[in-house]
Amino acid sequence: MFSRSSGILMHISSLPGPYGIGSMGKEARHFVDFLQRGGQSYWQLLPLVWPGEWNSPYMSPSSAAGNPMFIDLEALAEAGLLTWDEVNAQRYNGSPDRAAFDFLHVTRLPLLRQAFQRADEALLERVRAFAREHSDWLPDFALFMALNDYFGCGLQDWPDKKLLRRDEKTVAKYAQQLAQDVLFYQFLQYLFFQQWSALKAYANEKGVSIIGDVPIYVSGNSADVWVHPELFRVTAARRPKYVAGVPADLFNDQGQFWGFPLYNWKYHQETGFAWWCNRIRQSMAFYDVIRIDHFRGFYDYWEIPATAESALEGKWRKGPGMKIIEAFRKNLPDAVFIAEDLGDLSEGAVRFIQEAGLPGMRVLTDAFSALDGTSGFLPHQGTPDSVMYTGTHDTPTFVQWYNDMATPEQRNYCTNYLHIHMDEGVGWCAIAGAWISPCRLAMAPLQDVLCLGADARMNFPGTTDGANWSWRVRAEALNDTIADRLHYVTFLYGRLPAKRETGEEKKQ
Repeated sequence: MFSRSSGILMHISSLPGPYGIGSMGKEARHFVDFLQRGGQSYWQLLPLVWPGEWNSPYMSPSSAAGNPMFIDLEALAEAGLLTWDEVNAQRYNGSPDRAAFDFLHVTRLPLLRQAFQRADEALLERVRAFAREHSDWLPDFALFMALNDYFGCGLQDWPDKKLLRRDEKTVAKYAQQLAQDVLFYQFLQYLFFQQWSALKAYANEKGVSIIGDVPIYVSGNSADVWVHPELFRVTAARRPKYVAGVPADLFNDQGQFWGFPLYNWKYHQETGFAWWCNRIRQSMAFYDVIRIDHFRGFYDYWEIPATAESALEGKWRKGPGMKIIEAFRKNLPDAVFIAEDLGDLSEGAVRFIQEAGLPGMRVLTDAFSALDGTSGFLPHQGTPDSVMYTGTHDTPTFVQWYNDMATPEQRNYCTNYLHIHMDEGVGWCAIAGAWISPCRLAMAPLQDVLCLGADARMNFPGTTDGANWSWRVRAEALNDTIADRLHYVTFLYGRLPAKRETGEEKKQ
């Protein structure tokens, strides 16, 4: 499925820039150039969807809508939709190391409304045409967002129960009443899709493919639940009967109470998994490779009563298993997947993942719990059809794990196994270990390339810490010296793209 290659994991939000969060502007193109110079074939992102509670890209009000915070403001100024004074007023003077979510929540959408108000009729007609092209989700999503604004609350608390149940006349009444707000949200998606398409094309032209992430669940406060309640186990009031999570695990001995509404898998199966196939089809237009989050949830999932006080009150229930995989194979034969198959898996879940035949994940931060070389996550235990990661967005950075979390015995074993020399940098030794593995694809979070510690961790699962999802890289870190070192390591272990396999000219 993959040739021998490598890539870097970093979300758009983590890009540098002056406006409080990374964007799809020139800094994103500079990062693509950095990856190309570094000999990388892949850029892996977190979900590009509109984030939900706690700024999480895994808790979205839509399975399809892009995050407007990533829209490049400078491109809007160049198009005459914003003035440069307005753009410059959005410069954030706080820490460059964290996304300024509080600042953005107050300032960004009002600014984008100013751009919308300047759109001429020709542009608005393109927006309307875009909405018609995406009629299966965009008009409903735009109305959903306008209604949340209008009522000042989420779906389950809307005061008009006819609207909640999608009475046809009531929906039409609000759609007419809120027509300009609906068009505004369609305008945002038009801008997002235009800019993302241009950025992806730029990356592909540079030989960099995009690995995207599809969350297995959507938020209860989402257009999907409002429009398609039959897909979920919810009441007539759109409230979940049962919610998703996981039992006690490595991250949390109390389990994790995610709160997502669970799927009505019987209905999905009756429709040939049409909603899921359409979701993957939309993602294929966004990404070159799709990582399916919490893949084992297709086999079995942790069912928690919505009224429960703890995830520990849940129980395992069977999912659709191979039936959904067969639907993907039949309807989406060109889709390229990575299965996020991490966690404490049952024997049945392991068999399901093996039968599905998708590349799974090996994570180096989890490889040293056993001290006898038997861990399946150790590089020498890797298989060609799996993906070797030094870490993920949910794990500590490798430096954090090595310095702060490993036991003395684990640290000693890791030091010997990876031949760690402190003058080389712990992160680089981890990258060498991953890159030398037999796995055809090896990946590292940018934090490991930069040898960063706990302050640079992206997410701590099971928590709502305000620091989650907020890490950003400084522009000066994405320099030629780092790129050239990455190129040499990638050359050394035979992972350069064939057209860039030019010998040792990048060796330092």
